[in-house]
Amino acid sequence: MTTTAIDRPLRFAGVPAGSWAFGIRIWLAVVVALAASFWLELEVPSAAAVTVAIVAEPTRGRALEKACSRLIATIIGVTAAIVIVALFSQARDLLLAAFAVWIGLCVYAAGLLDGNRAYAAVLSGYSVGIIAIQQIDAPDQVFLSGMERGGAIAVGIAAIALVNDLLAAPDSHPQLASRLAALHLRIGDYGKALLRDAAAGPTTAAGLLGDIAALRPEIAGLAPESASGSIRSAAARSTAVALVAQVHAARALGAVVATADPASRDAIVAALDPGDPTARDLPPVLSAPAASALGEVLRRDAEVREGLAALRAGGRPRHGWRTPLYRSQRTAAAAGIRAALCVALASIFFVLAGWSSASSALLLVTIILGLGATSANPQVFTINALVAAPIAAVLAGILEFLILDGATEFPLLALALAPFMIGAAVAIRWPHRIVAALGRLNLIFILDIFSPSNPQPYDANIFLFSVLFLVAGIGLLLAGQLLIPPPSGETRLGWLLASARRELDHVLSRRDRRWAPEEAMFRDAMRIAQLVGATRGSPQQRAVLTEALSCFDQAGAIRLSHVGLARLAADPGSQIVATAKTALSARDPQGICDAARALAGSDANEDGGMRAARDALVGAAIVIDAARRAAEPAMEQAA
Repeated sequence: MTTTAIDRPLRFAGVPAGSWAFGIRIWLAVVVALAASFWLELEVPSAAAVTVAIVAEPTRGRALEKACSRLIATIIGVTAAIVIVALFSQARDLLLAAFAVWIGLCVYAAGLLDGNRAYAAVLSGYSVGIIAIQQIDAPDQVFLSGMERGGAIAVGIAAIALVNDLLAAPDSHPQLASRLAALHLRIGDYGKALLRDAAAGPTTAAGLLGDIAALRPEIAGLAPESASGSIRSAAARSTAVALVAQVHAARALGAVVATADPASRDAIVAALDPGDPTARDLPPVLSAPAASALGEVLRRDAEVREGLAALRAGGRPRHGWRTPLYRSQRTAAAAGIRAALCVALASIFFVLAGWSSASSALLLVTIILGLGATSANPQVFTINALVAAPIAAVLAGILEFLILDGATEFPLLALALAPFMIGAAVAIRWPHRIVAALGRLNLIFILDIFSPSNPQPYDANIFLFSVLFLVAGIGLLLAGQLLIPPPSGETRLGWLLASARRELDHVLSRRDRRWAPEEAMFRDAMRIAQLVGATRGSPQQRAVLTEALSCFDQAGAIRLSHVGLARLAADPGSQIVATAKTALSARDPQGICDAARALAGSDANEDGGMRAARDALVGAAIVIDAARRAAEPAMEQAA
């Protein structure tokens, strides 16, 4: 079947129309923010325009969520700046030390969060730099500077919200639903491949779990999108959790039927083929544990379909599952300490250099460091910033001294900004990752270097000093990051694997039972996503992911079996239930099987719940045994 013109996205000059629309919205929002700032006679109107550039997102919900996070973080930063200046205004060295510690704490907090919450954490850090460090020689102006900054940010937020509403910025839930549906199809294909080849590699499963976990920030961004945004967000959360549970169910089924004959495998694959899920019949040739495992896969498949339907229709999901975030305390602490040391080294350098405007360069160091802290690789982000800075300097110079060249009329400023703002915004949506990163950085840097004001000074000295401080600040930050390297990949792998092993040993602890089994699976998937990033390009990747998936399989099977046992009513077999729970905690396959047989013989008239719990126990024993055997050579290789 050929693709029709209706199926292809509209393009202009080879660029999708949606990217052009995004660029036009960002340009108009910058113009509106500047117009309002000039009318209100704000002290730094460029701060409102930079706010628009920083919160530039192609969808309405993500932009609003980021804008609200920026406003809240600014309030926290202003408060922290006032407190730090009040305590250390008479001792500059102590003030800089306190500032470095505050930056470290904020970067540490960002390491424990994700999405726009992580961005808000780092913004709380460098807001202190914008307010307190720039006023280091005039501490009595800190409060007024904070109020001015808060007002400029509020203007920028109002501008982008107004433009997005008037120009009907797209909602993100249709695209998110499409991505979740694509993941659903991939999981189905993975399940069939696993049944055809029980020795399928771990990278596919880990990649699926990582792709699902990566959608968590986008799911959170649905809430402010519309009146039904919170309901759609709940539906998307339930769908994502059900997808992770489906991966687990597919892996459990593969383990249960690993030794089955080809006819049984073909029958299972046929049962997993797309079609009407309500009309699927379980193959009669399967054993009870295999039939139970297949039924679990089909049940998870139905839950994903229900979640997708609720997301598209804006209905409330049947399951109110959460998506808990896995937090690596050690990784976050290492990032926070490294950030504090980088700021301390930069402060020492600028103090010794004796520059009259060293505070501006130090401020840029903290801004780039903060923005990079939310990226996958802060050092690569700094390198991109170092590449983007001269490009932005050339473009800002063309804008200020060739195009405007002394013009004072606001309409001319608005028109002159158009190609630069639209071009950078279009680059943000470019498929190539480096081009997108340079586009976002240039959108911010052009406005920061040009610094539109009323009246515009058109002073070449101010322009050159702005460029000098920007490049010097980024270069100094890169030098600090090279001098203070992050924890090695092997160290991070050790931390993450130690965490997985420790939690598996205490899988039924009170802390673990804070979440439903499906929610705990999603949290484990977040850790596997971090492992995928840490092992990329490493020769140990296969061994590490095999062990991580072994922990994922065992923990999920134990939690689900424990919940099934908890549903059984108290009866003479309650002692057997307690024995089964003990065997699950010890991860003893033989003990679990013995408990399942005892449970089956405890009541001649076993009901459906008793039968399901028994079959789940047998399946858990098989999964635990298979996961252990698969992980043993991987653990030896990793060691």
